[in-house]
Amino acid sequence: MAEYPGTENERRVDAAALERWVIDIFSACGMRESDARLVAGSLLKADLRGIHSHGVLRVPEYVLKLTQGGVDPRGTPRLSVANGGALVVDGGNAMGQIAADFAMNSAIDCARRCKVAVVAVNNSNHCGALDYWVMKAVAKGMIGIASSNALPTMAPWGGIDKIVGMNPLSIGFPALDEPAVVLDIAFGATAHGKMRVYKQKGAPLPEGWAFDKGGHPTTDVEKALAGLIQPVGGHKGVGLAIMMGMLSTLLSGASYGTELGNMEDGAKPGRDGQVFIAIEAAAFRPLDEVRRRVDAVSRQIRTSRRAAGVDKLYPPGRLEAEFERERVMTGIPLNDETIGDIEKTAQRLRVSSFDTYAADLRVDRSD
Repeated sequence: MAEYPGTENERRVDAAALERWVIDIFSACGMRESDARLVAGSLLKADLRGIHSHGVLRVPEYVLKLTQGGVDPRGTPRLSVANGGALVVDGGNAMGQIAADFAMNSAIDCARRCKVAVVAVNNSNHCGALDYWVMKAVAKGMIGIASSNALPTMAPWGGIDKIVGMNPLSIGFPALDEPAVVLDIAFGATAHGKMRVYKQKGAPLPEGWAFDKGGHPTTDVEKALAGLIQPVGGHKGVGLAIMMGMLSTLLSGASYGTELGNMEDGAKPGRDGQVFIAIEAAAFRPLDEVRRRVDAVSRQIRTSRRAAGVDKLYPPGRLEAEFERERVMTGIPLNDETIGDIEKTAQRLRVSSFDTYAADLRVDRSD
C-alpha cells in the first residue's frame, strides 16, 4: 500500500487522545466501556498502519449501525458449536470487532490443544481490518488466517451485476528480528472506503480501480461509487473473492453475497460472517526455526534487486509497521472532512468536541 494523495498536508492527530474521544462516542451508543475500547482500538490501529479506509473514517457509519441500524451495542458472542478444532461462534449481533475478538481468542485457545483451529462466525457485523485479528495469533507464535464476507461491490468476470463482495483475506507469520509478515488484502483493486477517502480529497482514482455502471473503466469517483470495483487479476481475483466469501459464510450459516445487503442500503444487521484460523506452528516445526525462516524470507525480499525508480522493497506488512512506528510519535494524518464528520456524530450523542480531549491534538510536523 502507499500513502493517500495530500497526506503530507493534513493535520496530525495524537493517537491516544483520538482513541479516548472515539471510546466515549461508542460508549454513548450504549456499548460497554471495554467493548467501546476494543472497537476504537481496532480503528486506531488501522489509521496508525496507514489503512485509513478501515480507520476512524468508519465512526459515523458505526454509530448509525449501533443507534439506528439494528446492531446490538451490548451484544455478547457465544460458542454455539465445539467439535474438536472446529468451532462456530454466534456473534450475538454485536459489532463485528467484538465477535472477531471472541472468535480469534477461541481459535488461539483451541489451537493450543488441537494444534489447528477453525472458527466460523455468524450473526456478526463489519469487523474492520482483518490484520488486527491475525496479529493476535501471530503475537502468540501462531500462524493466523482470517477472512470475511463483504457487501457486493464487484461483478462476476464479464458481468455488470453487483453481486460479488471483495471478501478479504489476511494471513500472518511470526518472525524473530524482522517485523511479522502479514498480508491483508481484499480481491478488489481498491476498497470502497479508500474510494471515499479519494472523494473527500477531490482526487481522481488511479486507473484500473473501478468500472462505471456499464462496466467501463473510470477514474471518476462518483461514477465509481455508483458502479463497480475492478477485481485484482481479472477472473482470478473474482474467483478468489467468491471462494473466500463462501469460506467465511457457508461453514457458519452467515449470509453470502446479496443476502448480506447492498452498498446503497447498507448491510443487514447480524448477517455478516467471518472465519478465523489459528495454526500452532510449533506443532509442525520448532517455533524458533519457523521464526528464523520467516526472517530469512523477509530479508531476501528486502535485499533483492529493485526496478528503476524503486527506493525500497517491502515484505507484506513491513510498510504498515513502519507507518505505525512513525505515527505513534508524530500523530495520525487525518483530513478535515473525517474530523468534521466525527464531530457532527459526537454532537448528536452529546459527547464533547474534538479539541476538548487534548488542546494539542494538532501536532506540527516540524516539531
